[in-house]
Amino acid sequence: MTSLNATSDIVTSVQADALILGVDANGTILSHPQLPAEAVTPLQAAADLLGVKGKCCATTVLPGTGTAARRIVLVGVGEATARELREAAGTAARCCGDDPDSVVVAIPAADDAGYTALAEGAVLGAYTFRDYKTSAEPAEGEEPWPGTAWHVAGASDAAIERASILVAAIAGVRDLVNTPPRDMFPGAVAGIAQDIGSQLGVQVEVWEPERLAQEGFGGILGVGMGSARLPRLVKVQWKPEDSKGHVALVGKGITFDTGGISLKPPKGMETMKSDMSGSAVVLHTTFAAARAQVPVTVTAWLCLAENMPSGTAQRPSDVIKIYGGKTVEVMNTDAEGRLVMADGLAKAIEENPDIVLDVATLTGAQGVALGSRTSGVMGDEAVRTSVVEAADRAGEDFWPMPLPGHLRAGLDSQVADLKNIGDPMGGMLSAGLFLKEFVGDTPWAHLDIARPAFNEGSPWGWTVKGATGHSVRTLLELIENHAQA
Repeated sequence: MTSLNATSDIVTSVQADALILGVDANGTILSHPQLPAEAVTPLQAAADLLGVKGKCCATTVLPGTGTAARRIVLVGVGEATARELREAAGTAARCCGDDPDSVVVAIPAADDAGYTALAEGAVLGAYTFRDYKTSAEPAEGEEPWPGTAWHVAGASDAAIERASILVAAIAGVRDLVNTPPRDMFPGAVAGIAQDIGSQLGVQVEVWEPERLAQEGFGGILGVGMGSARLPRLVKVQWKPEDSKGHVALVGKGITFDTGGISLKPPKGMETMKSDMSGSAVVLHTTFAAARAQVPVTVTAWLCLAENMPSGTAQRPSDVIKIYGGKTVEVMNTDAEGRLVMADGLAKAIEENPDIVLDVATLTGAQGVALGSRTSGVMGDEAVRTSVVEAADRAGEDFWPMPLPGHLRAGLDSQVADLKNIGDPMGGMLSAGLFLKEFVGDTPWAHLDIARPAFNEGSPWGWTVKGATGHSVRTLLELIENHAQA
């Protein structure tokens, strides 16, 4: 297992495989109280000779001259904001060699927030998912996945503890989403929630298919009825004794999305194990709140189904009844996420939370509008603003989007209360308008994380290829801020 620690002596006490140092905009190696001048001088001379500059995340690798490390990784830190430190540490971590036993991060930060960013960035930037790599299986008697010992020079215990909570949550999301869908199906997700919940003192309740039918969860059942692996609804609740509020989180959990009878093209299915990202995010955000002992009740609702085509699958023009009674005409079975989310939202607001946030890889239109790194947030203005502000503090990208009233007419159905797709233009916004129908008067925001949740390109900053864990940091920041409101 990877370990994360503070260290007080980076030159003599830690025999590291790699030492990560920061470089400012002028190419000067940043001084650190635990790095003596005699160690810096030859490194600075080499950096000057190579023309090293401090553009954020630019890296240069040198031999570990004058230190106990085998290699030195110089990385530009820009203005050294928490966000830049996180991204710089993540980039540098991938330059530390294959499976290093230990790495020391010796970049000075102004406060605990900066050291937390360095620690989480380094560990998450080096994250790899290797559970299915036969070449990486340990030999007999070896510890499986021994991992890297990460030492952050100058960090306080509080900074390391905070980073450890965030790393566990984000890596947990990545592990769930990266697992092949053959092994990560609705029942499997429910089982994992129960196992971890029992360890953390978090309450977990599971709606099996029979109970879903009895209580009228037509959206989740309709989407999941084409699969041999039947759907689930999972409630995960952290409820501290000194609770100062209640935040509900609803996560889309399509463990694999073929599009159903409205079948996706083959290329469009290649990353559809990522369609459960919303449920993974709200699950691990709740666990993070428990680990951090946040004095706010957090209730996560995981809306889990596998969208498959078969003789039992729902059809275009079917009408289903969402929990609470509203009817929906299914025009396209590939617009399935909003159907399971409607059930989850209608159930979540019964408990009268202060706010409800739904998180979903909901529309391809999100990526068309905002690209692969910026998520859209829609909903009540006050809640939407709170999400954007929390994201800014957390170092993630969310952009406020409108819910234009004129698009609502596109959801009208001739045979039901509404249909599940609207006009082809503004698809992200009409999906948000659909979800709005199920939140009543509860303060609400919808987070469409479709593209940022899964990185199909090259790694950057602390974001690796594959599942990213995007939005965990934002949600935890918002929940903690709610405790102070």
